[in-house]
Amino acid sequence: MSNVLAKAQDAKNASVKLATLTTEQKNMALNAIADAVWRNRLPIMHANKKDLTETERLLSKGEIKEAVIQRLKLDTAKITDIVEMIRSVAGLDDPIGKTQYAVELDDGLELYRVSSPIGVVGVVFESRPDALPQIASLCLKSGNAVLMKGGSEAKYSNEALFKIIKDASEDADVPEGWIQLLESRDDVARLLELNNHVNLIIPRGSNRFVEYIMSHTKIPVLGHSEGVCHIYIDRDADVDKAVEVCLDSKIQYPSVCNALDAILVHKDIAGVFLPRMVGKYSEAGVEVRGCSRTVALLGDAVKRASKSDWGYEYLDYKVAVKVVDSYDEAINHINGYGSHHTDAIMTEDTETAMTFMKSVDSASVFWNASTRFSDGYRYGLGAEVGISTGKIHARGPTGLEGLTIYKYYLVGSGQIVASYVGENAKKFTHKKLDKGWLEGIKR
Repeated sequence: MSNVLAKAQDAKNASVKLATLTTEQKNMALNAIADAVWRNRLPIMHANKKDLTETERLLSKGEIKEAVIQRLKLDTAKITDIVEMIRSVAGLDDPIGKTQYAVELDDGLELYRVSSPIGVVGVVFESRPDALPQIASLCLKSGNAVLMKGGSEAKYSNEALFKIIKDASEDADVPEGWIQLLESRDDVARLLELNNHVNLIIPRGSNRFVEYIMSHTKIPVLGHSEGVCHIYIDRDADVDKAVEVCLDSKIQYPSVCNALDAILVHKDIAGVFLPRMVGKYSEAGVEVRGCSRTVALLGDAVKRASKSDWGYEYLDYKVAVKVVDSYDEAINHINGYGSHHTDAIMTEDTETAMTFMKSVDSASVFWNASTRFSDGYRYGLGAEVGISTGKIHARGPTGLEGLTIYKYYLVGSGQIVASYVGENAKKFTHKKLDKGWLEGIKR
């Protein structure tokens, strides 16, 4: 038996027991994990320093971007955020065991649709070590076993966090084997073959990477691809608001998937908005790449955009700008070049905003707000396993509910189908019930 298969089998076995844990047991384990992470913050940062040393060497050779360093670094502030995130997940409502639908089929025969764990989840994620505790916490709270493979740049950080989470959770009576760490690209290839053991794959990375995963597995895939985020500045936008929102969307944290990549500006407001916006960007060290109309308006203050700048995720202090003739053109551009992640409109016209929000085919569409709000924690989800840009059972920032499915419970008293068939068949009542399945069990 291969190492990956053995880990998947252990996770599958653990998932059966994990699904039976009470809310109190899961929350106790999560708080124990949070305590352990904080207690071991110095060893975590020491492991992270080993990753940073190697990654900085690659940066000096031009083999990676500065954004990788920003994502990779763990300091006391980030570890504090990790601990708070884990505790916030413990404080969320348990998504498991919720009655979603209840109907009486007949007297003494009651049907319930109840939320349940997916089972075993495989997550392949980028070089962000803080993603590992996020994923682990959400999977534990939702009753799912998890196999994780992080980016190689975060090897030592991931190993340190994994061991801390594993030991702390198992000491708190979470079934052994519920969390597994994969080590290589070959492990990922092997994981994709295990459709009898793994119930869902969640890849986080580029569109090319997500497409590769989808084409090499029979396991359902919840696609979390890159974020190409746009803001459209409408002719009726408040310029002061628009400048501040575009500035925040680009520079607050430029190396993440919900940072701004392109601004579309209505021609009627371009002459007022763009000089102010580009001035602010220049002060912040942001390189602006503009269309021919933008260059004609601003001259040497911007660089001429190439075809590849449209639909490109920069993860850097760069932004593309295009002047458009109408909001229809803006919508078509976003739907054509975007990644269906997060896009926004700045306008004071309600009808225009409503049309935009209905027409843009993205997981999150904002009105007069920074794209940086697209985040599981900020949405009140506690944390997220990623941003789903596809159209499956979960979309947008995916938290606890995105890691659940449901099953049907039928509670009877000896009924048989033969009684409801034939000339003298009994009739189904199909009466809606206002009670949960546990009440049905205890009747």
